[in-house]
Amino acid sequence: MRVLDRFNLDGRVAVIPGGSGAIGSSLAIGLAAAGAKVSVIGRNSDRVEEVVKTVADQGGDALGVTADVTIETDAQRAVDETVASFGQVDIIVNAVGGGAGEVLHHAEAYPQKDWDWIFDLNVRSTLLPTQAAVRAMIEADEGGRVLNISSVRGQLGINAGYSAYVAAKGAVDSLTRQWATEWAKHSITVNAISPTFVDTPQVAMLLDDPDFKAGIINRVPLRRIGETDDLLGAALLFCSDASAFITGQILTIDGGLTATQ
Repeated sequence: MRVLDRFNLDGRVAVIPGGSGAIGSSLAIGLAAAGAKVSVIGRNSDRVEEVVKTVADQGGDALGVTADVTIETDAQRAVDETVASFGQVDIIVNAVGGGAGEVLHHAEAYPQKDWDWIFDLNVRSTLLPTQAAVRAMIEADEGGRVLNISSVRGQLGINAGYSAYVAAKGAVDSLTRQWATEWAKHSITVNAISPTFVDTPQVAMLLDDPDFKAGIINRVPLRRIGETDDLLGAALLFCSDASAFITGQILTIDGGLTATQ
């Protein structure tokens, strides 16, 4: 076997909740280019189909599923439709999340409604599709890969009203370690990638402010904003045979930010 063959995903099926978003679509297209069949899951059918078309135009194989994975029946249906179309599930990449700067409140007065929304968006959206996908993996008895998308805010506080988001991403980090422990006996590995600020349409207005953008760049030793493609190498590692003996790990992708903390 050539060394790079360990990163090949031929014959694998990847379920990607949030696969129609900026980060999720980049990962879906990248995993498909590495040989995986990808199931792109999202709430907006038009955006889902755009990603499916991009994968197909590049010679890949993709399924689009419109679903809200914070709803248990939707999460299960998305996995069931994937198995019905592709015969199996080998990988799940949890790319739903966000909301970090949308509901900022002082910690002592954080409203329950906003707290629950952040936890649904970042934790429930990870829990429910992973449970469904892992049940399919266990039944098939062929092992599998779980990759969670966390954030450096799961490790670092920030004095800016982010208590719900920080707690939610901390929960994703803890689930990553717990699931790795429980599912190792099924040869299922569970890891997470933990990026800092990434340039996506969701934050375009923030980056249009030159002072805001300069403030981020000045805190990052590599002196630039993260791009969605910066996550792809780590995702390929954790979704492939190259990481067969790696589980329960959280890899920070931050241009050196956390090294300065």
